[in-house]
Amino acid sequence: MRYVKWAFWGLFWLLFFAFFHYTLPQHDIARITDTYEKRIDPGDNWLFWSRPDVGTNETLQNRDVFFIQARKANGKVMVYRNEDTGWGWPPYFKFDTSNLQAEAADLKSTPETPKWVSVTHYGWRNEFMSIFPNAVGVKEVAGPDVRIIPWINIILLTILAALFWAIRVRWLRFKRRRIDPLVEDVGDSWDAAGDNLSEKRGRLSRWLGSWRK
Repeated sequence: MRYVKWAFWGLFWLLFFAFFHYTLPQHDIARITDTYEKRIDPGDNWLFWSRPDVGTNETLQNRDVFFIQARKANGKVMVYRNEDTGWGWPPYFKFDTSNLQAEAADLKSTPETPKWVSVTHYGWRNEFMSIFPNAVGVKEVAGPDVRIIPWINIILLTILAALFWAIRVRWLRFKRRRIDPLVEDVGDSWDAAGDNLSEKRGRLSRWLGSWRK
């Protein structure tokens, strides 16, 4: 049972961290190399695509999606999708996909005259499953060495940690005051029942012994 418990909590925390790593905003310092539009038809990876842009027909199986190509400060290539999140999840309330595409196109640059930007996004990039992170904002920065402090992530995770700590403290108090005494009472009852049964068995043994004599 100990290994089952460890496996359960290990899987729980793995899913917990994966959920927040996918959902919380991340910042890449990169140089935009191109922007384009492509018709996509979500298949097995439909979970990693947002809904169609607000105001469009959501019943269509395929649709046009904006993409932003970039080269990060470390030299790696990154491709972002540019989709509305609308009122759905995750709660970025993004409705300005076309405007963001225009801003990204205006910030395109070459290696000779680079324009470095901070691309705010959520999600993962996986080439094998054709998964792309969703860009939610671009902002020009001074250079490739700029560091962006993720204040939203810090504040949100701090609030969650405080919430979990408060729940755990209250649960331990409740367990100590309500559950532990009840368990002790049940244990005492079982002990008393066991002693009573042992006494009755002893009487029965003595009675049978008297018959043997």
